[in-house]
Amino acid sequence: MVIAGFFEVFWAATMKMSNGFSKLSFSILTIIGMILSFFFLSQATKHLNLSIAYPVWTGIGAVGSIIIGVIIFKDQLSIATWFFVLLLLIGIIGIKFTS
Repeated sequence: MVIAGFFEVFWAATMKMSNGFSKLSFSILTIIGMILSFFFLSQATKHLNLSIAYPVWTGIGAVGSIIIGVIIFKDQLSIATWFFVLLLLIGIIGIKFTS
């Protein structure tokens, strides 16, 4: 799951860097990241219920993309937004630990 989530964050970041798929190298990296992310998600669903795997995967991607957006792309988030990011993270952890 963690590897699948990592590649989801990777492809989201490289998609941003592709500038609307106008930069070939980042466009190719985006597609590779998507393929790897889906591949590792498919492997995880062999051992986890879809009702657990998919929300955890999307949650890792969401939180990871937010962090990458802030660190690399200098996105500005309000305190309220950070509060909801924290709730999302708590939800992901809660889903994983109660499954």
